[in-house]
Amino acid sequence: MRIHPNTKALTIVVFLTFYAFAKAQTASVQISQDKRIPELLELKSELTNDNKLADRYKIQVFSGNLNQAEVALRKFRNKVGTWSSSIEYETPNYKVWIGNFRNRLEADRALIAVKKEFPNALIFKPDAKR
Repeated sequence: MRIHPNTKALTIVVFLTFYAFAKAQTASVQISQDKRIPELLELKSELTNDNKLADRYKIQVFSGNLNQAEVALRKFRNKVGTWSSSIEYETPNYKVWIGNFRNRLEADRALIAVKKEFPNALIFKPDAKR
């Protein structure tokens, strides 16, 4: 028994039509969340920007008296200046710290650039309270 070619074509067209409608499903999703979640996200963003989240790496480019620390900070900002920098006081020295790197790899990459101007630079992890 032979099937007419037009019947085959019609069967295929009908099958594809139903298949397309079967795949085209629509749905709606309703998300209900606590109203404090945006506040928490904002707080986390502030803590991240203020460098208050732990487990970060920094690079120290200088340790000594305040005048020399200010000179080193200006030199860093003028010649390298890619990352944030600050002078920190740890008895009895002033230290110039740069960056706030999320992992050791980021810090290592930055150290390569920094060592061109500050050959004694080193990577460290500050105390969680800093």
